Amino acid sequence: MSVNVNRNVSDQFYRYKMPRLIAKVEGKGNGIKTVIVNMVDVAKALNRPPTYPTKFFGCELGAQTQFDAKNDRYIVNGSHEANKLQDMLDGFIRKFVLCSECDNPETDLHVNPKKQTIGSSCKACGNRGMLDTRHKLCTFILKNPPEPDSTCMKEKKEKEKKNKKKDKENGSGSGEAGDHNDIDAPDAVDGEEDDDDWAEETTEEAQRRRMEEISNHAKNLTLSEDLEKTLEERVNIFYNFVKQKKETGAIDCADKEILAEADRLDVRAMGPLILSELLFDENIRDQIKKYKRHFLRFCHNDKKAQKYLLGGFECLVKLHQSQLLPRVPVILKDFYDADLLEEDVILMWAEKVSKKYVSKELAKEIHAKAAPFVKWLKEAEEESEGSDAEEEEDENVEVVYSSSARELKMETVQPEKAEEDDDLDIDAI
Repeated sequence: MSVNVNRNVSDQFYRYKMPRLIAKVEGKGNGIKTVIVNMVDVAKALNRPPTYPTKFFGCELGAQTQFDAKNDRYIVNGSHEANKLQDMLDGFIRKFVLCSECDNPETDLHVNPKKQTIGSSCKACGNRGMLDTRHKLCTFILKNPPEPDSTCMKEKKEKEKKNKKKDKENGSGSGEAGDHNDIDAPDAVDGEEDDDDWAEETTEEAQRRRMEEISNHAKNLTLSEDLEKTLEERVNIFYNFVKQKKETGAIDCADKEILAEADRLDVRAMGPLILSELLFDENIRDQIKKYKRHFLRFCHNDKKAQKYLLGGFECLVKLHQSQLLPRVPVILKDFYDADLLEEDVILMWAEKVSKKYVSKELAKEIHAKAAPFVKWLKEAEEESEGSDAEEEEDENVEVVYSSSARELKMETVQPEKAEEDDDLDIDAI
């Protein structure tokens, strides 16, 4: 059964069709995987290599992918329904297939690995544009550009032949004399424009501009390469980056750079765990004040980052157990006062003892030491809830000044009777 390539179009006579995805789940347990049976046919209808939509599924699902081009097997790890993958394919089509102007799928991708750009040209309306390369699939496309079509190659060869014929006609003056002058030489040897270009490149400004382009190009290359690495490798890169800043003495003003590097490596949530290892020791109370800005960039309104901060704190207690274990409640209050930890995150952490970062025995000791602070947090929360009820009671309390007493007294005033009682006429009784 075929469906419209652009499923937003409900026209049954829509000419751009593709087969519906067929998914088959294989294996059990950790080895379970989903084989997309007809990926080759679907990719052919989209004029894209079958590896692109398969890799797109992997990026969106956070799963590994496998390609076996010889046997036409394209696999996504894990169990995934065909309908879910079909909906996800619509996202791939919208970003990497449909023309941004006319919404037709008659587009070709033009990949330039040197400039790290991906262009798109539409055969229907002639629109040309650049794709947004922030999606993770773009790094895969830049490393694996689509193979050129045979028809395009033929057209290029024909153009080259025509150009050669024109060059021969222009180079030959009259008869054989022109053939003797037909010498292969670099183009535009005598051109004045090239001399101007060479003169501009020798200036300091041109050299500086050229160096900036090279450095930006190098950054893009490292960006695409680093994102393809495993989580552990990316965490190690971030660790070394922060360590270098600390060793060179540039850590105090590097909070924005550290956050940008974590975002670049896609390890933002784990940032507090690495920072606590490198920036904290037994003098953690003073260091919380010193590096508050660094941690706030990660922990502000990010509960996952706050959980990693608690994990880093547990690891630190393990390293300096004799000094820090008795001071656990005080340090937690410092985190709380500095807005690095929110109340609900601390209460959630206190409910369950985890052995993720330290041994279960030490984790129990840390939780036992933290119990007074946790109790204080819960009581403060109950008091804040009870304050609303007290405000209602205060409405019926009036301050009365007695001339015989030196202090103000609080008296409870009964609510006034209904207005009807005030309107009674005594003479009428």
